[in-house]
Amino acid sequence: MILAPSILAADFARLGDEVAAAGRGGAQLVHFDVMDGHFVPNITMGLPVLRSLRAATPLPLDVHLMIENVDRYLPAFVDAGANWISIHQEAVPHLESQVAFLREKGVRAGVALNPATPLVTLEEILPELDYVVVMSVNPGFGGQKFLALALEKVRRLRTMVYERGLKTDIEVDGGVDLSNIKSVVQAGANVLVAGTSVFGQGDPERAARGLLERAR
Repeated sequence: MILAPSILAADFARLGDEVAAAGRGGAQLVHFDVMDGHFVPNITMGLPVLRSLRAATPLPLDVHLMIENVDRYLPAFVDAGANWISIHQEAVPHLESQVAFLREKGVRAGVALNPATPLVTLEEILPELDYVVVMSVNPGFGGQKFLALALEKVRRLRTMVYERGLKTDIEVDGGVDLSNIKSVVQAGANVLVAGTSVFGQGDPERAARGLLERAR
């Protein structure tokens, strides 16, 4: 089980310190949301912040690309230090080629699905993926309420992974907090993205530790 705090909710004036504190609390991965104002109605950080964060933490960086024209920017995110990169199935017409590029570069390749996107869209690509991101909110903004429909989607995905004999990680992103994290794990997720519930509580170390304790 991996806790991946989302820096979208962090204090950017103290980003390195906040990520370090979350790491002391047990976080093993840093979630980095990239939004372009086109695929989603918001704009967030990009390559300069990723490079700075790469220099500030030894933790792996999980870059979630909520952008159009992924093929144009993917090499730059790889070069900037991303260790994991997820691409939205809804945003990429030639998904297989992007996944193949990531794997060739030694980056963990993931695909993210919006809440209304069915799992059937992964039928062909699933064996090529290192992880799948099940969105439990509609992407674009932090601090949203968890959509319970994601739990059944995670259960069905875990069954797909098991029946095919795969080792694909299942990541849940959106609204994960103390009230639902145990249910998310029981449904079959093993990578847990948490933003406000880590960085919005005043003490990222304590918050991260508390989430992991509740999940177990």
